[in-house]
Amino acid sequence: MSGSGALRIHISDPADPRVAGFMSIKERDLTGRQGLFIAEGTVVLRMLAAAHAMGRGIVADAILILENRLSGVDEILAAFPADVPVYVAAASVFDAIAGFNMHRGVLAIGRRDGMAGRDALLDAVAPDALVLAACGISNHDNLGSMFRNAAAFGVDAVLMDETSCDPMYRKAIRVSVGSVLSVPFAREGSIAALIDQLQAKGFAIWGLSPRGETELHDIPPSPRTALLVGTEGEGLPAAILSSIRTARIRQRPGLDSLNVATATGIALHQVARINGFV
Repeated sequence: MSGSGALRIHISDPADPRVAGFMSIKERDLTGRQGLFIAEGTVVLRMLAAAHAMGRGIVADAILILENRLSGVDEILAAFPADVPVYVAAASVFDAIAGFNMHRGVLAIGRRDGMAGRDALLDAVAPDALVLAACGISNHDNLGSMFRNAAAFGVDAVLMDETSCDPMYRKAIRVSVGSVLSVPFAREGSIAALIDQLQAKGFAIWGLSPRGETELHDIPPSPRTALLVGTEGEGLPAAILSSIRTARIRQRPGLDSLNVATATGIALHQVARINGFV
């Protein structure tokens, strides 16, 4: 049953075992354990509700709300199934549970439950598709921003190699403004294997590099385009760049390169524009 919303359960003791999962919330405490993650803030909670309803492998296990924020999120809470518990606490109790001053007053524990892998995502994309591929992204702020860019410019899937950081970290989800929960993604395997798979699926692959051979605005339209970006600082490995077409963003001399998230946003906008995705 969905859409009815769960019964609100008031919590007066931070040690209440029902909210044990929220105790001393930190990214490293949940990510990687049974596929759990933390969603934080009203906008992200709304995205979690939408993801839960879509049935794409992201569900909510429990929600914790600061009591003076309850009325402002009632509509969002009503979108969750009735079996998702909603715990409500006063500020002092809420902060004691979270382990820090949690002024947003909105937390949820989510769970990855059978999310599609890379093969399934690529099999499911439309004949006209835009994919963002990432190699070795290690900064959660950058990855969150990249997902936000991906959502803004109509990316069908974000595909990361196994060396990239986990986008389900609390900070990455927060920086993405919940886009990690709405843009399909997979994080697995090597970048070389991903490139082979994209080529087999008919994608025109463009590696973004300050030393790219083609100006970004000269990339030709293609029904299927994959933009490939590399790790902060070093960028894409030379062996990868030599195996694909490369593009550069024109900029004034004197600066080596743009931040990977900024560069991704600029490049995605251009590629989406020339292919009519935006």
